[in-house]
Amino acid sequence: MPSPRRLSHAVPFTGRVFHIDRDRVRLPNGRTATLDIVRHRGSVVLIPQPSPDEVILIRQYRYAIRRWIWELPAGTLDKGEGARAAARRECEEEIGLTPGRLRKVGEFYPTPGFCDEVMLFYVCSALTPPTRKVALDPDEQIEPRSITLRRARALIARGDIVDMKTVIGLGLLR
Repeated sequence: MPSPRRLSHAVPFTGRVFHIDRDRVRLPNGRTATLDIVRHRGSVVLIPQPSPDEVILIRQYRYAIRRWIWELPAGTLDKGEGARAAARRECEEEIGLTPGRLRKVGEFYPTPGFCDEVMLFYVCSALTPPTRKVALDPDEQIEPRSITLRRARALIARGDIVDMKTVIGLGLLR
């Protein structure tokens, strides 16, 4: 099947983490539509494991949903930054530990209907204190906590973990 053809293009918003493209397109069925697409550099989702039976989650206030939630640490790739470097940096920033080993375990699009963000999932192990001073982003207030995988899965089953990337990330562990 042919792809839609772009007829016009505008960028109505540019922010710190993403921008929005507004495209007028001709669809394969001949109709035209205006599509707003969130363009994002991509992100890494960390599954930090101090041991094979434990995972480190963070508790963080998410303004968009106006509540505190438990989730896997994650962050946006900086401009020009590779995913492995971002995973190492985010691990140090969000949980205060440096991964000795990184293993990519998945790659998913969380909202492909309107956003091109790809989330790259990494298991982080052989965790040690960082060799340099690291700081949180100005908009972050994070509380890391190590829990057993069994407890994390029970929190999902009870509906206490509501973050989709965390549910997916924990499901990737075998």
